Amino acid sequence: MSKATSKGAGARTRARELMVQALYQKQIAGHTTSELVAQFHEQAAYERVDQAYFDEQFPAISNSQDELEKKIDVLIDRPLEQLDPVELAILLIGVYELESRIEIPYRVVINEAVNLAKRFASIEGHKYVNACLDLAAKTFREIETQARR
Repeated sequence: MSKATSKGAGARTRARELMVQALYQKQIAGHTTSELVAQFHEQAAYERVDQAYFDEQFPAISNSQDELEKKIDVLIDRPLEQLDPVELAILLIGVYELESRIEIPYRVVINEAVNLAKRFASIEGHKYVNACLDLAAKTFREIETQARR
């Protein structure tokens, strides 16, 4: 096990933070997925993340962004273009994890996303992210969410 993956949940949280930054940068500057992977591998922060998680998740999310945005579009109450870029990045990660990483409990996915929004998004952004991902969880994790009630 590599040093980065042996640090557990904290390293995975840091990987998600790096993904938010990379997805934001993709939206703002238009970099390709491969350019961003190379750039983020060079950052000192990359040494402290769950590198395997970042290297698997970020390209998967970035390369399927159009499909993920279509799924997000039905969850939100405004045009996709009006979403804050940071909140969109967080929703991309959350929707991807809810749909594709079923080994991660939906409550963990939502909690991680809310914490990212509290750290990086607008003042009330975490409430919006929470509401959207709660709705997404009911769609992508119907059995799991019903079992929790």
